[in-house]
Amino acid sequence: MTAMSKERDRRSQDPYPSRLPEERWLPRQDRTVWSQWRPDAPLTAQQADQFDRDGFLILKDIFTAEEVEALKAESAAMRNGERDLMDGSVITEPGSDEVRTIFKLPEQSSLFNRLASDRRVAGIARFLLGDEVYIHQSRLNYKPGFTGKEFYWHSDFETWHAEDGMPRMRAVSASLLLTDNDALNGPLMLMPGSHKQFIACAGETPDENHKSSLKKQEVGVPSHEALGKLANEHGITAATGKAGTLVLFDCNTIHGSNGNITPFPRSNAFFVFNAVSNRLEEPYGAAKARPDFLAERGEPTPVEIKTGKLA
Repeated sequence: MTAMSKERDRRSQDPYPSRLPEERWLPRQDRTVWSQWRPDAPLTAQQADQFDRDGFLILKDIFTAEEVEALKAESAAMRNGERDLMDGSVITEPGSDEVRTIFKLPEQSSLFNRLASDRRVAGIARFLLGDEVYIHQSRLNYKPGFTGKEFYWHSDFETWHAEDGMPRMRAVSASLLLTDNDALNGPLMLMPGSHKQFIACAGETPDENHKSSLKKQEVGVPSHEALGKLANEHGITAATGKAGTLVLFDCNTIHGSNGNITPFPRSNAFFVFNAVSNRLEEPYGAAKARPDFLAERGEPTPVEIKTGKLA
């Protein structure tokens, strides 16, 4: 069998095909919580059940005030040019020079590297995924006051599968709020229960799609009809909370955020944990894989879980 025929065979057996001529709804074929609950788990049994049902979990008061202040100070230093950042790791807002995203957090900050390995973050991810985990992607997200742009509804897995080659739904995102998030300043919004269906999106993947999608995602998003059906069925929850709140959500949970026209910026540290057994393959819906700063490729290095205070 030639390499080309092997690739056609791999894609023909794909349980989550996307970037199709027409949108399709497909049932989820993977678990949401991969571990059996036990007394020493980093979540309560009720929290594990809630994540399984809703596809997300909002945890408050798990970090001390001192830890949160240290993370906020480090975030500000990175955003304000006080740290030497890797070339290509900074994305600006559409139409301005305002920082929107800084990628590769653990590689650029010892404090955020420590956060990424903390039991309160990575330990929960390892429990939910039932496997050793590695960081698929990490970033600081900023939504400045007055001009912070929206980010449209989408499933992360759809992009990670189509453009990065993530085989199965065995990844979880952890977003630590670094500013107070309320209903007014463009918080993360999620559709509870939406993770149980995969929306195979219509349309082909343009070459170098990531260069525009990081500013405004237009490919790999569900139709208005699909989003309306999901919202009517599941509702919408705003992930609000004080700085230090941790939001965990499944890779296939539909989410997005509004623009921010208040004077109050919104910021969060974001880590995607993938199961080591779910390491990336060739993309399922793109001609070539996205750059490494968006998707860690090669042999994954498991996160070494740490305990104790961050700072």
